[in-house]
Amino acid sequence: MPTDPHPLDVDSPEDDRGTAGEPTLPSRRYVARIETYEDAPDECTIFPQDADADELPTTWVSAEAGSYVSLEAMR
Repeated sequence: MPTDPHPLDVDSPEDDRGTAGEPTLPSRRYVARIETYEDAPDECTIFPQDADADELPTTWVSAEAGSYVSLEAMR
């Protein structure tokens, strides 16, 4: 039984092979939304732009200000 909850289906028509012949995942666009609060840390939530109503509740991640860094800082 695979441990990956979303294994790549290499037989699907969406399968895309990289230059080394390894399967690659389809790309998706994501939205980052920042909620600001007066009495609590701001919160950033990231979710797929094309998520439908059934998928959205399970495909997001949120973090409070101070627990994440900018992409530029990590490069």
